[in-house]
Amino acid sequence: MIGQIAKDAVTLWNGRVLILAHVKELLEQNADKIRKLCPEVPIGIFSAGLNSRNTEEPVIVAGIQSVYNKAELLGSFDLIIVDEAHLIAPDGDGMYRTFLQDMKGINPRVRLIGLTATPFRLKGGLICKPDNLLNEICYEANLKEMIQQGYLSPLVSRAGRAEADLSNLHIRGGEFIGDEIEAAMDTEQLVLSACREIVDLTRDRKSVLIFTSSVKHCQHVAEAIRGYSGQECAVVTGDTPAGERAEILDRFKGKAVPADLFGSPKPPLKFLCNVNVLTTGFDAVNTDCIVLLRPTNSAGLLIQMVGRGTRLSPETGKTNCLVLDYGGNIMRHGPVDMIRVKDKTSGNGEAPAKKCPECYALIHAAYAKCPECGYEFPPSQHSDLTAHAAHDGIISGEVFFDEYEVRRTFYAVHRKRYAPDDTPSTMRVDYEVAFQTYKSEWVCPEHSGYARTKFVKWWKERAPEWCPVPHSAAEAVRLASSGILAEPKRITVRSTAGEKFETITRYELGERPEREPGDDTAEVVMSGDDPHIEDFDPTDIPF
Repeated sequence: MIGQIAKDAVTLWNGRVLILAHVKELLEQNADKIRKLCPEVPIGIFSAGLNSRNTEEPVIVAGIQSVYNKAELLGSFDLIIVDEAHLIAPDGDGMYRTFLQDMKGINPRVRLIGLTATPFRLKGGLICKPDNLLNEICYEANLKEMIQQGYLSPLVSRAGRAEADLSNLHIRGGEFIGDEIEAAMDTEQLVLSACREIVDLTRDRKSVLIFTSSVKHCQHVAEAIRGYSGQECAVVTGDTPAGERAEILDRFKGKAVPADLFGSPKPPLKFLCNVNVLTTGFDAVNTDCIVLLRPTNSAGLLIQMVGRGTRLSPETGKTNCLVLDYGGNIMRHGPVDMIRVKDKTSGNGEAPAKKCPECYALIHAAYAKCPECGYEFPPSQHSDLTAHAAHDGIISGEVFFDEYEVRRTFYAVHRKRYAPDDTPSTMRVDYEVAFQTYKSEWVCPEHSGYARTKFVKWWKERAPEWCPVPHSAAEAVRLASSGILAEPKRITVRSTAGEKFETITRYELGERPEREPGDDTAEVVMSGDDPHIEDFDPTDIPF
């Protein structure tokens, strides 16, 4: 769009155009694309970072830091285009406002156009208002609309299982305080857990761009990624030398780079970590995974980071971009195509998005049923407290048995993540034992051997005699959700310190439909001495 506007201004109206941006990558990209679109139009670059100071051409691409006090040197322009226009300060004497005021003194009829994917500022508020430098919206394209029309790459999102404690973050100047972000995100446990999962979830991805919270955090993440993947993970920060930075970005984009001193060509980079460098304007069309290892209170910054993955790249086989969010950003701001400027006087309200506990998809908060995996969210409650104090074992191997009253029971079909298509599904059973507190188990109608035998026993203890034992998870869920099974009243849960999974060892069941008269409440005990139970690995089913 910038190229076409500049071409029309010069060739149709004999005008002169200045294109402003704030980073040299944007300057190079804009100049390159304008040259390809209109090679007949002379283009100059004025940028200290690019060692170029052209001033005479009809189209000049310039860095604002290099020209903000040099309006007289550049001369008169008929049109000024600002890329990433949300960076224009709303008031005061910032570089953009100073320069634009000087340019208007040279040519009072100069026109200003701004382009941005985030038409609001860090602290909130639209950049386009009647009294602002930018005062009229000429055209607006919605992110979702552009994806549906094939102009941008589809986005798919997953929340990370490894989650930081962000409850104590404070806000200064509209954004979380940097030191607090680093303290929350740069813990050994979180870094190792998140990086292990990142490597696992990106096995079929080619170009993974990671946003971190600080230089130290960036270095720690890169080191962990290298350890888990066995591949190079490059780092770009504000202190990275210009030549090294250019080479890293070219390798990440898949461009050929010179061989090293020993003659070996340098391979493309799959993993690239950065700190506040590649958030805006970085154009690597092959990026097919964005990792947010930092929280932000800025909806604009969130859109800019995620936007690095929306470019199309059919030549590299890219079909979508995976967004892995470890900073709770999508939960905080909502889907990126539905973000609205927040009213500063409003309360916190509910999160505009929520995470499915079954498949970890991030979806709109209004969904009662996950559109990706079908998980049905339990109805919300307003208040309750758990009746059990926490008692994590201080020594691994310590065993606890806890008894819970069951408030409600939920059933759902479960498929093992990343399993082949012919892998049997299971039925997940969630027992609500307190407000938003659940104990879960998985039973196996589609399996064979002991897993199937165990399910048959489980089903017959709950279903009326006339009801056959189902052979599919879907049928089992349909029947269970219809109320055909006896409702559990209490369960006993065995937990072992140092082990991830708990085991439900005892049930107290209510009445079965159409029970024989005179029967008392059934009580079913799964003996811990059963060798089959001890040999049965629960991790073979749920995950």
